Amino acid sequence: MSDPAVDDLLRELAPQVVGVLTRRFGDFDAAEDAVQESLLDAAAQWAEEGVPGNPRGWLIQVAYRRMIEQLRNEQARRRREERVATQEPPDRRMSPPADDAYETDRDDTLIMLFLCCHSELTPASAIALTLRSVGGLTTAEIAKAFMVPEATMAQRISRAKQRIKASGVPFRMPAPRERARRLGSVLHVLYLIFNEGYASSAGPDLQRVELSREAIRLTRMLHGLLPDECEVAGLLALMLLTDARRPARTGAGGVPIPLAEQDRSLWDGEAVTEGVALVTGALARGAVGPYQLQAAIAAVHDEAATAEETDWPQILALYGLLERMSDNPVVSLNRAVAAAMAHGAAIGLDMLGALDADGRLAGHHRFYAARAHLLEMAGDRQAAVDDYRTAASRTTSIPERDYLTTRAARLAAVDQPK
Repeated sequence: MSDPAVDDLLRELAPQVVGVLTRRFGDFDAAEDAVQESLLDAAAQWAEEGVPGNPRGWLIQVAYRRMIEQLRNEQARRRREERVATQEPPDRRMSPPADDAYETDRDDTLIMLFLCCHSELTPASAIALTLRSVGGLTTAEIAKAFMVPEATMAQRISRAKQRIKASGVPFRMPAPRERARRLGSVLHVLYLIFNEGYASSAGPDLQRVELSREAIRLTRMLHGLLPDECEVAGLLALMLLTDARRPARTGAGGVPIPLAEQDRSLWDGEAVTEGVALVTGALARGAVGPYQLQAAIAAVHDEAATAEETDWPQILALYGLLERMSDNPVVSLNRAVAAAMAHGAAIGLDMLGALDADGRLAGHHRFYAARAHLLEMAGDRQAAVDDYRTAASRTTSIPERDYLTTRAARLAAVDQPK
C-alpha cells in the first residue's frame, strides 16, 4: 500500500530529476522515461526500507543508471551516449554521487512546466505531459483519471514528447519576453487540470480529487518560483477558494449540492483565509487579470456567512469586468445568473436570450441548466422542467445528469394534481 507522504515527495522531486537528466543528456523523452522507472523503484523500496537521507540524490543515481541502460540497449540511444561521451570529460561519465551539490540542489521544475506547456502542444497533450513529467503521475494514473485506455494515454504522451523534441526548443528557462508569452499557456493548463478535478466532465464521479490537488500543488510551486506574478497568485487563490467548498459539494451517493444549499460550516476555513489573502495582495500590486477577477468572485461567495448574505451586486460588477476582458460565453452565462440574483429573474432571462441568439453556447448543457434555474425563479415551472431535462440529456457527467433529472422530477411533481 502506498504512503501518501512518499507519493507527495516523489511527485515534488520528479520534475527536478527529469531536469537534471535532460540537462546532462539532452534527451527529454528518454530522461522522462528513466525517471518514471526510478519513481516506481523508489515507491517500492522506500516503503520497505524508509526514505533515504538524500531522496533527490537517490533518484538521480537510479534514474541515471536507467538512462545509461536505455542508451546501451538501443542503437539510436547508443549513438546519443557516444555523443554525450565526446562532450564530457571521463570523470563526468559515471553516475553522480548523491551528495553532488550541482546535481541535487538545482531545481528545474519551472523549466519543466514551461517545456510541458509548449505552444506546439494541444491543451489535452499539455495536460497529460504536465501530469506525467511535472506531477509525477504514472501513465496508468493519468489514463484512469481521464477514462481512456492506458495505451491511448501512452501514445498521447509519446506524441507530445516527440513534438517537443522536433521543435528543437532548448532545455532552459525562456527569455523574459518569451516566458511572459508562454506563462499564459502554463496557467491555462494548470487551470484545466484543476477544473477537470473539481468538476469532472464525464463519468460516475463529480470530482477527481487527485487532479484538483495536483493542480493546487503545482500552482503553489509555480507561485513560490514566481512570487511577483499577480496572475499566478490569482490562479492559486481561485483554486484554494473553490476547492475550500469541496467537502460540502456532494451528499449521499455523491449527489451534487448547489452552492446555495451547502453547509458552509464544512468549508475549509484555512483555504478560504489563504485564498482571500492571496487575491487581496495580487489585486493591490498591479494590472488585474482574469484569474484574479475569478478569485475575487470566489472570495465574495466564500466570505458570505449564508447564501442570503452573498453580495450579488459586487459579483455582478466583477463579472462585468471579466466579460469585457475575456469575451467568454461562460462568463456571460454566469453574469446573467448574477444579474438575476441581484435584480430579478426577468433581467437574467433577457441576458440569456441575447446569449442564446449569438449561438456560442448552442446545445451546451450549462446554458439549459442556468436558464432552467432562472425560469424556476420566475415561476415558469413547466419551461424550467423542460430545460432541466434538456440539460440532463446533454451532460456527460453522471452525477450532474442525475441531479438535473431529479430537479426536473421534483418540480414537475409540484404541478401534479393531488
